[in-house]
Amino acid sequence: MKRTYFTMSLALLLSSTSIFAQSDKKAIEANFNEREAISHFRYLASDELMGRDPIRPEIDAAARYIAEQFWKYEAKEIDGANGYYQHIPFRLSGPPTKGVAMIGDSTFTQGENLLVLDGPAIDGEYELIVIGYGLEADYEGKDVKGKIVVTNVGAPDRLTPSDLFAVGREKVALAQSKGAIAVLEMYNIPSPWNFAARTLNRTQLTIDNTGGKASIPYIWISDTKNQSINAIGNGTIKTAKLEVAGKINRDIIGKNVVAVIEGTDPTLKNEYVMLSAHYDHIGVGRPDANGDSIYNGARDNAVGTVAVINAAKYFAENPPKRSILLCAWTAEEKGLLGSRYFADNPLIPLNKIIYNFNIDNGGYNDTSIITVIGLGRTSADPLISKAVSEFGLEAIADPAPEQGLYDRSDNVNFARKGIPSPTFSLGFTAFDEEIGKYYHQPGDQVDNFDLDYAVKYWKSYILSALYIANTTEKPVWTSGDKYEEVGKELYGN
Repeated sequence: MKRTYFTMSLALLLSSTSIFAQSDKKAIEANFNEREAISHFRYLASDELMGRDPIRPEIDAAARYIAEQFWKYEAKEIDGANGYYQHIPFRLSGPPTKGVAMIGDSTFTQGENLLVLDGPAIDGEYELIVIGYGLEADYEGKDVKGKIVVTNVGAPDRLTPSDLFAVGREKVALAQSKGAIAVLEMYNIPSPWNFAARTLNRTQLTIDNTGGKASIPYIWISDTKNQSINAIGNGTIKTAKLEVAGKINRDIIGKNVVAVIEGTDPTLKNEYVMLSAHYDHIGVGRPDANGDSIYNGARDNAVGTVAVINAAKYFAENPPKRSILLCAWTAEEKGLLGSRYFADNPLIPLNKIIYNFNIDNGGYNDTSIITVIGLGRTSADPLISKAVSEFGLEAIADPAPEQGLYDRSDNVNFARKGIPSPTFSLGFTAFDEEIGKYYHQPGDQVDNFDLDYAVKYWKSYILSALYIANTTEKPVWTSGDKYEEVGKELYGN
C-alpha cells in the first residue's frame, strides 16, 4: 500500500511539473509578438546605427532605443543610475604622430616594436626602475618619483587580451599615484607581438580610472626575449630617452542600459537573476567584396540584445519569484569594458545577484541546438536544458574550448566575482567557415538570419530565465570549478 501511494504521488508530482512547464511555455507563446521582436532586431542591426561602435555617436541612439523599450514595458529604473543608464567614464586615446624610445643601443618605434597606448606627449631622458609586474607589493621599499616604471606585461594570473588591458590601466594609476613619470610594459609573453601591434596601433577606448586627472604615458615595448628588462634590472641600462608627439586623448561617456523588475516572492525578490547582452559592435571598417563597410552585428550581438528586450517585456507582465536585473552592456568589443565597469561599480550588491545569464554570439551553424558556453559548470544547467527542449532544441556545451570563449565575453567579469555566469549562444558545433563567414564581417545582417530560429532562441532564453528565477535552490558553481571558492566567499557559504 505504501509503495503504491509513493508511486502515485511521484507520478502526480511529475505530471504537475510537466503541466506547469507547458503552462509557462504557453504563457511565453501567448505574450510573444514576433513582428515586434523582429522589428527590434532589424533596427539594432540597421545601417543607420553604423555598426554600433562605442566611439561613434550612433551608439547613443542604440542605447536610447533599448532604454525606451525598458520604459515602455515598465521595467523600473535602478537607484544610483542615471535614468536607465549607468554612465561610464571612458578615455579615447589615439596613436601619436611620433613615438620613439631609445633604451641602451636599441631604438623602439611606434607601430613596429613600440605602442603608445595612453598619456600625453613626452620628450626627455629619464631614469628607469624595474618594478616586477607593477603591482602594489612590487613597490615595497622602492622610490619611483620622477622615474619611468618598467614592468612585465600583464600579471601572473591575468594574461588574456582583456586582462592585459585591464591590469595595465591599474598599473598606470598605481604608478602615477607613486609619482612615476611613465610606465613601460615589456611585452614578453607567448602571444605574437605582430598581432598586438596591428590591433593596438589605432584609437583605443579604455575606462578612465584617473579620476579626471591627466594620465602619465603608458607604453608597450616588444621584449620577447627579456633582453631589455634584464639589462635595466641588472643596472646595465639606467635611463631611456622618450619622444612622444601628436598624442590626442579625450574623455567620453559610455552607457550601460540597466533596469529591474521586482520579484513576487517576499524573500526571493531580494535575489536577482541578471539577464545581460552587449549591444555594441565594431562599427565601420574595411569594405568587403560587395563594397559594404558597415559591420551590422546582427549575430554579434543584436540578436542577444533583442533577447534581453523580449525578456523585459515578458517579465514586466509576468514577474517571477526572484527579481530580474536587465543589463545591456556597451564596449564589449573594446575589451569587455561596460560589464567590467558594472562588476567593479555595481548598482545592485553583487552578493544579491545569484546568476548572470549572459548572451553573446559569433554565429550559428546548427539550428537544432543552443550552445551554452559554460554548460556543465553550474547547478542551473538542467533548467536550461529543459527549457530549450520545450521549444524542440537541445542545449550543448562549448564545442570549441580552444577558442577560450568563456573568457572572451562579459560573463567572465561576473564569474571572477563569484557569480555563476554562463553565456547562452546560438547553436554551433565548431568554429568553422560558416561562423567565420559572418563573425565580425559586414555580412552579419538580419536578411541572412534564420528568423524562425531567432524566435525559438528568444523564447527558450525567456523560459530558461524563468525556471532559474523561480527555482527554490540558488544556483551554485559545480564542485571543483575554478570559481567555486570565490563564489562561496561572495555568498558567505
